[in-house]
Amino acid sequence: MSNLSDIGVIKSVLQRHGFTFSKALGQNFIVNPSVCPRIAEEGGAREGVGVLEVGAGIGVLTAELAKRADKVVCVELDTRLLPVLDETLADFDNIKIINGDILKVDLHKILQEEFGDMPVIVCANLPYYITSPVIMRLLESRLNIESVTVMVQKEAAVRLCADVGSRDSGAVTVAVNFYSEAQKLFDVSRGSFMPAPNVDSAVIRLDIRKEVPVEVTDEKFFFSMVRSAFSQRRKTASNGISSGLGMPKQTVITAIENAGLPSTVRAESLTMEQLGTLCEELYKLR
Repeated sequence: MSNLSDIGVIKSVLQRHGFTFSKALGQNFIVNPSVCPRIAEEGGAREGVGVLEVGAGIGVLTAELAKRADKVVCVELDTRLLPVLDETLADFDNIKIINGDILKVDLHKILQEEFGDMPVIVCANLPYYITSPVIMRLLESRLNIESVTVMVQKEAAVRLCADVGSRDSGAVTVAVNFYSEAQKLFDVSRGSFMPAPNVDSAVIRLDIRKEVPVEVTDEKFFFSMVRSAFSQRRKTASNGISSGLGMPKQTVITAIENAGLPSTVRAESLTMEQLGTLCEELYKLR
């Protein structure tokens, strides 16, 4: 089906199926015709590659991915969109829609059953309210994928792609950088969607690392420390870590100093290497 970026066509299709937008699901469909082809291209959709898509909307991005990749498998939560997608994607024989929640489905099973040994990339136009949970699910699952290319709120893109140790960094920055190398690809204005959101968006790509940037004894403890350190941004790292991990503040200060850092250091100024060193010192004293 052509002209899926045409507002008139979209309205006609949705009206025919009695579909209304859900605020609870954060549904904003792309209507700018230049956006989805660019996501597909810069996300790495190509011959010999499979694509896992998170949420299909009415299939605008899905179609662009299917034109380039060998196979597209999309996990779509909203059952109301299934008959819409049957119509809009009827011309393609290399697309499979799985009705499910990306936060709950067995991703390893889906990748193995649907793609086998084929290289796989992930692409998505993510609802703002589940951006971080979905990205972290994809990264923490340690899937056999090359990259994750997603459209997110512009403000979130800045945080996700920031350098660890910079002013814009946070706990999610550290987590994303632990598993991948992040880069912003391009901005997308709010007018590119229907209905238009109140903020602009950006497309980012996370290239999965083959090796983590720092080796730590206990990754779960590392991320608990990171979340704690950033939980009180206006205070020193020792305050957040002490409170979050339930460790005496003086013990935390000792670990910070043993890591070669000033006792008053703030979390956002710590590099990945410094966070790794601090984690090991805390782990010894826990």
